[in-house]
This record gives sequence, structure tokens and C-alpha cells, in this order.
Amino acid sequence: MIETRNLTFSYPNEGDVRGTEALHEVNLRIETGSFTAILGHNGSGKSTLAKHFNAVLLPSGGSVLVEGMDTADETLLMEIRRRVGMVFQNPDNQIVANVVEEDVAFAPENLGVPTEEIRRRVDDALAAVGMGEYVRHAPHLLSGGQKQRLAIAGVLAMEPRYIVLDEATAMLDPVGRRDVMSAIRRLNRERGITAVLITHHMDEAAQADRVVVMNEGTVAMDGTPREIFDRVEELHRIGLASPDTVELLYELRRGGMELPPDAITVEECAAAIAAALKSERK
Repeated sequence: MIETRNLTFSYPNEGDVRGTEALHEVNLRIETGSFTAILGHNGSGKSTLAKHFNAVLLPSGGSVLVEGMDTADETLLMEIRRRVGMVFQNPDNQIVANVVEEDVAFAPENLGVPTEEIRRRVDDALAAVGMGEYVRHAPHLLSGGQKQRLAIAGVLAMEPRYIVLDEATAMLDPVGRRDVMSAIRRLNRERGITAVLITHHMDEAAQADRVVVMNEGTVAMDGTPREIFDRVEELHRIGLASPDTVELLYELRRGGMELPPDAITVEECAAAIAAALKSERK
């Protein structure tokens, strides 16, 4: 698992020795094989937390352990980053080659992986994200969603056990977001890769097994999507909203309709409203 123990982090602030605290004594466990979404408004600490999972940032206090390895131990840095891959918001910042297959091969080549094994990894990674037909394409000709899936494939080629996606769909249109989310779910369910999704899109978080809500550098809520999104008023108080379906049911309940609080999907929401209207006609 990935575990944080009393994790505290402060960004340097000129003239202030203490700096600006972004995380305060965060205790969290990301279980192997899980799909966790981390939510929060801007400045809540969610992206800062994500960057600690593979030692992009190191704790100011407390510790982060990746399968027992302390991220503060420089001798373990390479092994930690092999196990925990990061995908960032802008895929252009992670694309380094002029041909798709060369880009995916870049990381394993630098790790000294044998040529035949690199070929297998490249083909396997591209197939996993539905990009096999683009093997010889130029990355700059791809759509935003395709570029992000290419970035994920580049991480997969290192064969990580965990993938952390830091606002990886923020710059994409709805089609691109859908394609990337489909790839993430498939990797988690079919390959057992642990996925950690940092997002501000509630509909994306609803697809995870677990939702962690950050607020002012601490964990404000932690539970299943249905448990978290049922707490509509609490989310509102910290500047967040539930998915549109849950918000609609919440407003209808305030108007007097008898509706369940935890219908998250569009299908569940539509069925709940239809059932309520049918009941009112009787």
C-alpha cells in the first residue's frame, strides 16, 4: 500500500521560516488494487498530496511509505518511482518523442530494459489504453484525449503497481475525459493496477471505489462515493458539490418529493424520479 503518517508539508515562503503549510498531519492508506478519487477545491492540498506518493515532493514532517519504503530515503527513489507512476494535467509535458511507439519506449529504455522486452511493453501498454493503431503516429497530431492516453501508456511501460493521475482530465473535452476514464477503469479492474485520481469532476470521482475529500490540507471526508455524495450540505460548506444527479435529487427532496439520497448514475436518478412521480399519481 501507499501510506502517509502524520504527513505535513509547507511550501517555502520568502521571509517566513515556517513557509506556507499545504498539508497538515495527513494519515491515509491507499490499498493495493483499489481505485481512489481525491477531491478538493483549489488550494485544498489534493495535488500536493499526490506529488508525495512518488516523491516528487518530500514531507516537511511525518512520512510517506510506498510498500514500506520511505520516500525520504534517496537510495530507494528509483524503486519507488518504478512502482508509482505519475500522469500530470498537460500531456504535452510528458511526451518526449516524435513517434508514439518511441515515446512509450523512452522510459523502459532509460531503465535498461532489453530491446525485446521493450517491444512487448510498448505493444502491451498501447493496447491497454486503446492506442494500438496509433503506434507509428506523430504525437502532435493526436487529440487531447489520445495524448493523455499516450502519457498513461508511457507510464504503463514501466510496469508500475500504482498510477497517480493529477488532474489528468482537466484540459480535455468530454469525449477525451470519457476515453481516459474508461482506460483508467480498465487498467484497475482488468490488470489490478492501483489508481489514484486527483480530480475536481464529481462524475469522475463517482466512478471510483473510494472518495477522499481534502479541505485546508487535511482529510475532511473518506468513504464510498455514495457515502460521500450523500453529505450534500457538508460538501457545500467546503465549496464542493455532489454529482449533478445527486444535486438534482437533493433539490427535489427539498421541494417535498420522496426520493433516495444516493442515486448517483443518470439511470438511477431517472428511475428514482420516475418511481416518485408514479407514486404521486396514485
